[in-house]
Amino acid sequence: MSQSINQRVVLAKRPVGRPDPSDFRLEQSSVPSPGEGEVLLEIEYLSLDPYMRGRMSDAKSYAEPVAIGATMVGGTVARVVESRHPDYAEGDLVLSYSGWQRYAISDGSDLRRLDPKLPPTTALGVLGMPGFTAYSGLLTIGRPRPGETVVVAAASGPVGSAVGQIARIKGARAVGIAGGADKCRLLREHFGFDVALDHRAPDFAAQLAQACPDGIDVYFENVGGKVWDAVLPLLNEFARVPVCGLIAQYNAHGRAEGEDRLPAVMYAVLSRSLTLRGFIQREFVAEQFPSFLRDMGGWVESGQVRYLEDVVDGLENAPSALIGLLEGANLGKLIVRL
Repeated sequence: MSQSINQRVVLAKRPVGRPDPSDFRLEQSSVPSPGEGEVLLEIEYLSLDPYMRGRMSDAKSYAEPVAIGATMVGGTVARVVESRHPDYAEGDLVLSYSGWQRYAISDGSDLRRLDPKLPPTTALGVLGMPGFTAYSGLLTIGRPRPGETVVVAAASGPVGSAVGQIARIKGARAVGIAGGADKCRLLREHFGFDVALDHRAPDFAAQLAQACPDGIDVYFENVGGKVWDAVLPLLNEFARVPVCGLIAQYNAHGRAEGEDRLPAVMYAVLSRSLTLRGFIQREFVAEQFPSFLRDMGGWVESGQVRYLEDVVDGLENAPSALIGLLEGANLGKLIVRL
């Protein structure tokens, strides 16, 4: 064990709109000791993801909110430093859901042993929850076919970048939407998208229409807001829309301003026989995770799928990094190295 003091970041208060560093609190305590059937984990890497903003709110959702004073939730790569569990030994590297802290106790039920031959951070990104979200959502709901046009928002992130690359593997044309020239260049040069568009451009809607002359067959929704407004008129008959995230709305507070768009959306759903399907990746885990590890592992090894990681050092920097993530400041999968 490298130290005797545990550090953790707890939710100090619920944010109103954009999170503030004061919504978090860094605490210290003694390192816990494992009981019979438990292991002590030392966290090496922490994943930061957009869903964490939802867990800071007490609004009704698919998961329980983080309680005030409780450790912020999150996926982690950890090493077993003390074991009283028959299936785990000191030194084992595991994927866990230990949250924003340096040390954690586990009974083993939430652990997955990692292949030491692979970079450990891939278990938090391309070979973990974000990669599986892209794989399961696109292939189960989007069902891209050769020659079709697939559009994905937040395309430079770990989910969006995987969506575009899997779409191309399946023979579809990939159009990525991101914020800024650097991210758009990344989509074309690193991830191999056919087209990359900057949603900040004043004529973004016109650019999207020009980039999709035959309409859009699959739109992988990560953002909402004005991106959705530009996409909706271009959706073809029988288009499929996996709804993965709405990051443009996560910091919203109160009722949205402007006209009620729901009637127009519902009319489009009816008149064009659209499929809009919200999903949380965990609903597909039992059936699809083994095939995901096989397929994605092979694609990464062959170079058909590439990934990018944005690593921030220090647990104390996790709050500001998450705030930046929600505003599009990161390039690739955001990870905190403890």
